[in-house]
Amino acid sequence: MTIGIIGAGALGSSVARALAKVGIEAILANSRGPETLADLVKDIGPSVKAGTLAEAAAADIVLVALRWEDAARVLTSLPAWNGRIVIDGTNPVAFLPEGSPERDDPTNPLAAYGIKALDLGGTPSTDIIAGFLPGARVVKAFNHLDVTVLAEPAVNGGQRVLFYSGDDAAAKTEVRTLLEKMGFFPVDLGTQAVGAPLAQLPFGALSATNFVKI
Repeated sequence: MTIGIIGAGALGSSVARALAKVGIEAILANSRGPETLADLVKDIGPSVKAGTLAEAAAADIVLVALRWEDAARVLTSLPAWNGRIVIDGTNPVAFLPEGSPERDDPTNPLAAYGIKALDLGGTPSTDIIAGFLPGARVVKAFNHLDVTVLAEPAVNGGQRVLFYSGDDAAAKTEVRTLLEKMGFFPVDLGTQAVGAPLAQLPFGALSATNFVKI
C-alpha cells in the first residue's frame, strides 16, 4: 500500500511525521515542487519522500491536507482518481492575514486563532471536496484535532482517538487499518452525512475533542 499526502503545511507534515515514526512510506507533495521539500523530508525521516502532486495523487491512499482556499484549484488539476481512497482532512475555514483587522473582530469567536468559519450555504464540506474528486472513495479523517498533536499518536500511556467517517465500507476499513498501524485509536462516526459534520472544525460537536484511549 502506498500513501500520498497533498499539502505539506502543518497538517500534511504532522501526518507525515506520524507515518515515519512507524516506518510507513509516503510521498509528500506541495504545489511548489518537490525541491522545496528537501529539508522537510530530511528532517522527517527516510520513509517519507518528496514528490510531485501527480505522484502523491497516484498513491493507493491519498490524504488531502490543503487549506480550503487551495482545494478546488489543486484537486481539479489532477488526473482521474479511478477508485482510489482519498482522506479529506480539510475544514471550511479561512486563515486571516497577520495584522488584519479581522483578527480583532468581536463577532468572530475564532478571530484569536487567526481563522474564520466559511459559510457553505448548508452544504457539508466533505460533499464539496468529494465534488473535486470524481471517481475517488472519500473518507473524512485527520481534521478534528489541532494539527500539532497528530505527529504523536501515543500520549499519556494511551492512544490518541481519531474519528473517521464515510460511505464506502471497504475504504473505511483500509483507512482504519492505516490509522491503527500509525498508533491511533480509530472511532467510526458512521456515514459521511452523519459523521463528517460532527468532527468538522470549527463548530462540529466533536471538533477539537482530544480523547485518549488508555
